[in-house]
Amino acid sequence: MDRHLTGRWGEEKAAAFLRRKGYKIIGMNYACRMGEIDIIARNRKFIVFAEVKLRKSAAFAEAREFVTIAKQERIKTTAAMWLSENETSLQPRFDVIEIYAPEGPESRDVSIRHIEDAFQ
Repeated sequence: MDRHLTGRWGEEKAAAFLRRKGYKIIGMNYACRMGEIDIIARNRKFIVFAEVKLRKSAAFAEAREFVTIAKQERIKTTAAMWLSENETSLQPRFDVIEIYAPEGPESRDVSIRHIEDAFQ
């Protein structure tokens, strides 16, 4: 399976995980000239801009470590663009969702970790 399809699989897993936690998914793969946001969701208090990171394992580094400062800045700028187009009274928050799937989409043992307020 190619990386693009595997990435989409991970994003769907992350969205299902958030739904189980009571979040409403507002959008996925929001893109503008500034960048892309994997998942936009909301709960009672927050509008959440989530970056999904899918890895086979954390042996080399934890998935969240691949959300560099430069990537965080692109996400923040993209979120600002989304917020300018979509009125909300909810507080924005930036989360990272780590997914560890040793065999990719064929994995039986998938581990998901939701890191709230992962960067400011």
